[in-house]
Amino acid sequence: MTATASFPFVRFPALRKAALPLLVSALMLPAGAWAATAAEQLRAFVSGTQSATGSFTQTTKATTGQGTPNQSGTFSFQRPGKFKWQVVKPYEQLIVSDGKQLYQYDPDLMQVTVRAVGEAIGSSPASILFGSGSLEQSFNVAPMPAKEGVEWLRATPKSPDAGFSRVDIGFRDGLPAQLELLDAFGQTTQVTFANMVRNPAVSADSFRFVAPKGVDVVQMNQQPGQAAPR
Repeated sequence: MTATASFPFVRFPALRKAALPLLVSALMLPAGAWAATAAEQLRAFVSGTQSATGSFTQTTKATTGQGTPNQSGTFSFQRPGKFKWQVVKPYEQLIVSDGKQLYQYDPDLMQVTVRAVGEAIGSSPASILFGSGSLEQSFNVAPMPAKEGVEWLRATPKSPDAGFSRVDIGFRDGLPAQLELLDAFGQTTQVTFANMVRNPAVSADSFRFVAPKGVDVVQMNQQPGQAAPR
């Protein structure tokens, strides 16, 4: 049996698994200038980064102290709304958004769940990291003390049904370094980012998902007469 994964940027209500987050931006400061706050670095990321690739490690812990095995994998994104989050270890899982539909593929279950991007992202951190919205539109933002060279901010969702209580985002040298999300069940998900490349050329085909033969396709909130995509 595989452990339950958690993708901290997207809401997947009533799903067995989920996986994924992403980011990047650079804020160049003049020599001798003070360090930019996390909020300033995040705004620079949103405005100056159209695409990015990188790797991540992720852990999720419950209030009891029990947690899932460490996960690791790769990600890429392209604004607005296209992203790919791929868990490689300890088991494979994939979440892909083509900007309109979001596909959550679980090879163990031989199943892919499809839902509208707007429905899945809503007021989650993904709406800021992968979209083009305003941080203050969906979140109350407060600065936090810097730790070991990382500038932190805390974003608390304004929507009561966001699915999480708060998300702390840490930046170092203009790049997202760490993320910590507390969900509505008291679980804490920590993500560390590495090997980020800002604004690379990313093929549109990398955000296209075709369900493998024999995989069950579950269309969430499908409209009458609408066929599930394959």
